[in-house]
Parts: sequence; C-alpha cells; structure tokens
Amino acid sequence: MPELALHVRDVPVNQIREITEAAWATPGAIVLSIGEPGFALPRHVLDAGIACLDRDETNYTPNAGIPALREAFAARFREQQGVGIGAERVYVVDGAQQGLHFAMSLLLSPGDEILIPNPGYPTFAMTSRLLHAVPVQYPLYPKNDFQPHIEDIEALITPRTRVLVLNSPSNPLGAVISEEATRELVELAVRHDLWIISDECYEAFTFDVPHVSPARFDSNVPGEARVFTSLTLSKTYGLTGLRIGALICPPGIEQKMNNVMESIVSCVASPSQYAALAALTGPQDYVYQARDHYRNNRDAASAVLEAKGIPFLGAQGAFYLWADVSHVSGGDVRTWVRKFLAESGVSFAPGTAFGSIGEGWIRIALCGGHQDLLDGVNRLPAKV
Repeated sequence: MPELALHVRDVPVNQIREITEAAWATPGAIVLSIGEPGFALPRHVLDAGIACLDRDETNYTPNAGIPALREAFAARFREQQGVGIGAERVYVVDGAQQGLHFAMSLLLSPGDEILIPNPGYPTFAMTSRLLHAVPVQYPLYPKNDFQPHIEDIEALITPRTRVLVLNSPSNPLGAVISEEATRELVELAVRHDLWIISDECYEAFTFDVPHVSPARFDSNVPGEARVFTSLTLSKTYGLTGLRIGALICPPGIEQKMNNVMESIVSCVASPSQYAALAALTGPQDYVYQARDHYRNNRDAASAVLEAKGIPFLGAQGAFYLWADVSHVSGGDVRTWVRKFLAESGVSFAPGTAFGSIGEGWIRIALCGGHQDLLDGVNRLPAKV
C-alpha cells in the first residue's frame, strides 16, 4: 500500500495519552496524568444542548458560530480583560486544539519557524509539524521559576520566524506570566514583526494573581494587530467532550477566517454551541466551585510534597503541580512513570511529554477527587 506522508509518520506519540491509557487499563489506578475536570455539568447547560436537539435545530450554523454565542464570548473577554473587541472578531471553534490548528493554518507556510515554550503543551509542536512548519523551543528554566525571559526568546529569532506562542496560565507548569512580562513579550513581537498565538485555556483559574491577556497590549488597527487569543470552555466549565471554544482574531482578516474555517470543519455542532451559550450567560457557580476545589487540592498536595522534601513549582494558575522527581527517575522519567504506575497504581504525566527541560519532572493533575489526589501524591518516594 502507499506510504503515509512523511510529516505524519514523524508525529511523535503523545506521552500524556500514553501513560493515561495505560492507567485506564489498570484496575483501581488513581489517574493523575490527565486534565479532565471531574464535576457534573450544570443542569442548565445540559438542558440547553438537549433543547437544541428537541427543536431539531441541527442544520449548519454560520462558519463563525451563532451570533449570540460570539457576542457572549466577546462580552466575557471585554469584561475580564478590558479589551474592546466586537463579536465579529470571535470565531467559535471545535475546542481549543482546533483553534490552535486554525490559527497556525492562517499564519504558517512550509519552512516557517514558530517559537513554542519548553516545557509546553505537546500539540504546539505536533500541530506546527503537521503544517510543515518548524517548531523552535524557547527555554523556561527552573532557575527562573519557569518564566519566559526576553533574551532567551530573542536569541532564537531568525528571518524565518513567524509566530510566538504564549501560554498563561501554563499547562503543564501552573505558572502565570505577569502583566509587565506580557507587555514586554508583545513589544518583542512588534520589534520582530511576529504574530502571537496566546493559549489561554486556563484563564478562569488563577490563584492570588491576575490573568493578563497579551491582547491588552495589542493594536486595534488592521495591519498592525498581531494577537490571536485561543479560549476554551473545556476547562472553564468542564465541557471537554462537547469540543467548544473560541479564537479571537486581529481586526481586518474576518473574511479569510471564514474561508479557512469552511475548509477545516465548516462549523461547530449546534447543540454544543447552545450549551456553551448557556454556560457563558447563565449562573457561574460551577466556575467558582471549581476554582475553590483546585486551590484546595493545590494546597493539600503541596503540603504533602513539602513534607516529603520533593521540590515543586508553586502553582499560580491552571490545575496542575509541577514536581521534581529526579531523585528517583534515573534520568528517564518517561520510563519511570510507567514503572511507578505498575508498582504503585498511580499515573502522573512525565515531564518529557512537554519538552526536554521536563526531564526529571512530573505533572500532577489537581482536578480530580481530593482523597484520590492525596492518596496518589502520598505514594511518591520521599527525597531523603
């Protein structure tokens, strides 16, 4: 039979899925390797999706989504970030991952370079390679509390660099980029005429620090604006299976966005859109309760790690803890997490899933049950 395309043959295994699927196949395993909110969905959100099906509203929607949902996304962004965007710049997407693919499809030509964080979410590299672009990892070092440094990024920029990817709050780190650093990163992009794709999946969950979108510092002038903002309701409202999010684009490219959206998915399923509308415009109790749960889980797991002498990064946002297990992982944390699952019945995501700087680290998901989390983290070997 004919061979698959070379760029597809070279797509690596997602190590998060690798360990999680092994955990799902392990009876009684405590799964702390995947970011899946565990709360029941609010009834009004479920009812809105069901009502859409009951009235047989199952035809195509506009490429960019139903107008009311676009406005709801825009209104939320205006309220939270103080950025004066209209609904015409909001494109409803089939989850944040499709939004990232959408943005990269618009911005990258074969051979272009895209700057992505290391450690960073693995699909940043996977998606850009599928588009024949070249991912270039900029380092986030432990000595800098895994925060981006302008000098480290600027040293990697070449004439082929087109896009800078930012992710705050960070998956896997739980780190949040400050307002000052965010402004400086936008200024860097302006100096070098780069686009910015800002992955803000976890914007609803920060602890004692604000979430600041790069869009705050972007121009509103067509031809000068450069920030694409990727949002999702998967984490904010636990709608992971409904595949619903938004991509906010710079002004002036709306028609191009429509054309590309048509060629990728045409539009998002209408029941998901109406459920999302209910989530954004209805009671926000779910978000508040989830934030409190993640904070409590963070504090409890942090206390266990401290008692065991295991170094970790204090999470300022998202729902992950980033912990250093190099004292037991032997320089191969990917192999170690499989061994630990087999011996202890607990799965963590290996740090190497997120880049080379993740060697010796694990990502601990804080979004599940409190007791499972404590039981799992308590099984980690102490650092003597």
